[in-house]
Amino acid sequence: MTREMNDAEQTGAVWILGATGRIGSAVAADLAARGIPSALVGRNRDRLRKVQADLGQGDMVKIVVADTTERTVEEIRRERPAVVVNTIGEYAATALPLARACMPDGHYVDLAADLTAVSRLLDLNQEAEAAGSTLVTGAGFGVLGTEALVVRLCEDRPTPSQVRVDAIGSVAMEAGPLGTAFAVSMIDTLVTGGRRYAHGRLVKTRLGGDVQHFTLPDGQRVKTAGAPQGELIAAQRASNAPEVTVTSGLAPTGAVVRALLPLAGKLLSLPALRDFTVRRLAGVELKATPRPRPHSWGHAVITWPDGTRREGWLRADDAMDYTARVAAETAVRLARGEGKPGAYFPAAALGPDLAVAAGGTLICN
Repeated sequence: MTREMNDAEQTGAVWILGATGRIGSAVAADLAARGIPSALVGRNRDRLRKVQADLGQGDMVKIVVADTTERTVEEIRRERPAVVVNTIGEYAATALPLARACMPDGHYVDLAADLTAVSRLLDLNQEAEAAGSTLVTGAGFGVLGTEALVVRLCEDRPTPSQVRVDAIGSVAMEAGPLGTAFAVSMIDTLVTGGRRYAHGRLVKTRLGGDVQHFTLPDGQRVKTAGAPQGELIAAQRASNAPEVTVTSGLAPTGAVVRALLPLAGKLLSLPALRDFTVRRLAGVELKATPRPRPHSWGHAVITWPDGTRREGWLRADDAMDYTARVAAETAVRLARGEGKPGAYFPAAALGPDLAVAAGGTLICN
């Protein structure tokens, strides 16, 4: 007699790095609800124990204390988890050593959205193929919420001439410090400046340019502007279009602020000033605020050489909560062996239905 195996029987242990943070603890809760054996990895034993106690899963959830990336790498190589989920941020620095520690045969997931970090991980494609490992970067709202749309809209169609994607997140902010990971992301966005694909090449453009005005499917009105996001590379790889642009709801749209962005980027490229600003920003105390809109939206517009145009939306709830579900769903699927060896964005690794399995709704015309 045969029976269908449940999630826990099909998967090995999943390690969550940064397990005491908002997204890391949400990933841990998702895995615990499925009965997936996991390990909470972080620097503070007491905080890890609190998360462990809140999960209430006994021996299914263990604690690994590691206070540096180097120590975490050592523990991964010694214990050989099936999947490592990196939520600690600063992905341009942490992703490569952690991903390499998972190889051979282990798998890696991170939430990177900046151009430098995602590009570095994708460059490990040949190493990952040879090692039988699947590496997934950008496993979160912005990248998957737009990449899945591009894949779906381009199915069974020739190569488009132009693609635009827009990530319009809505996030409820928790009270507390801004944090180093978010501060680094903000500063690095300013330093990188704007980017787009023109004639198949990644070129510079003005940060905060290409302002878009939207009436969302639920009637809300928003503005977005150009920003150097991982969504840009994901959309180009998914479509092979020579012309690709991206805008973000997080980019400033006010005329005065946008005018100052190039100068701010040049100043913050100075290492001493960058480090000082990161430290100051990381310590800024945020007040708890509700999310500004009922939904988060991914958006894509695809145009073909014959003038055909298709548009699609992905609807999700809180963008950070959705990111946690994407990371958890990706990890479970990789642990089951559903991925293919190599380095990918999430929809390229596991298909656009991953976005739906994580709780999103695709609306395509």
